[in-house]
Amino acid sequence: MKKIITMFAILFSFSIGIFAQSDSSLKITFQPTPEIPEKLKNNGTFSFQGTITLRVEFMSDGLIGKVFPVNGLPYGLTEKTVEAAKKIKFEPETKANNPITVNKIITYFYNWDDGWKVGQNKWNTLFTDEKAETIVKTAYQKIGGDRFLQIQTQVSSGFFTIIVEGANQLPSSFIDVIAFPDKERTEFKQQGNKVIQTNSGDKGWVYDGATMVIREQGQNEIDNFKRGLRTGLDALFRGKWRNQGGTLTYVGKREAGLGKRNEVVKLTYSDGFIVEYEFSQSDGMPMKSIYKKNEDDGTEIKEEDRFAQFVEVQGVLVPFILDHFTNGKQTSRVNYEKIEFNKNIPSSIFDKPSDPKQLKKDLKF
Repeated sequence: MKKIITMFAILFSFSIGIFAQSDSSLKITFQPTPEIPEKLKNNGTFSFQGTITLRVEFMSDGLIGKVFPVNGLPYGLTEKTVEAAKKIKFEPETKANNPITVNKIITYFYNWDDGWKVGQNKWNTLFTDEKAETIVKTAYQKIGGDRFLQIQTQVSSGFFTIIVEGANQLPSSFIDVIAFPDKERTEFKQQGNKVIQTNSGDKGWVYDGATMVIREQGQNEIDNFKRGLRTGLDALFRGKWRNQGGTLTYVGKREAGLGKRNEVVKLTYSDGFIVEYEFSQSDGMPMKSIYKKNEDDGTEIKEEDRFAQFVEVQGVLVPFILDHFTNGKQTSRVNYEKIEFNKNIPSSIFDKPSDPKQLKKDLKF
């Protein structure tokens, strides 16, 4: 089941040993501005803006290694940007006083306004694309602002429906319990049969009521859960990515139906994972999140979540309908009937029980 709201906590741990071993972050000391291709320098009628995002290897010996364009621009701009990135000077990141090799994301923003303007970010500072920031800030305030940040737990119930080739399958009722930042237990019930999926950080288990069997989640299941933590609205608004070298950039406007357009911003995580968010141009509300994943055979799949029917819950606007699309075809719908925030949730419900009989009773709050 796709999760609507996920939350993140930032935890930095430092240790000081008897022999004063310490860590230090990578520090960029020189970052040259990319050259503009000759054919574009004096083109007074040119109108253009966009971003180039690079994954850069900062090697332990103080040299730049591989430079890979996550996304690029035409007219030779990508090539010039890669050339500039290869000339970056830096002090390597260290662990226990030893230099290490790391990969980081750097974004360059190009804009023509009676002359070229080039903005760039160092990976460990916040790169501000003002238009993207304004769009996200507007949506954040609309859904509840700081009240949104006060949410610590969520208990919800409703119906989950799988859709195959446009046909709705028999819906399952569910109760979903989240203890932020990374614990979730969802109980599905269909025709008396119960299935429980529970995640806690990097671990998870599944209970099948038909066979009375509890099993550990496979790596793909855990990866799907962790991916969901990065693609929801909460991942965008709470901004853990800001402290991890992520970037937010404005993409442009996109058609969203007859006479409608959405504003699109792109969140690029430090490892290159990209999520695009669409916001209604008319009222600024969030409409979609779009991202890609790779199958085991290397096939790339486009995933899309569409948010609808926002309802105010304890001062926060929450989408009560979540439609999921895979490669343009709808594959499921989550229809919430009730959502409550900040209820007291015992941590024991996320623990894997030793006896399946303990799971016969339904969760009640």
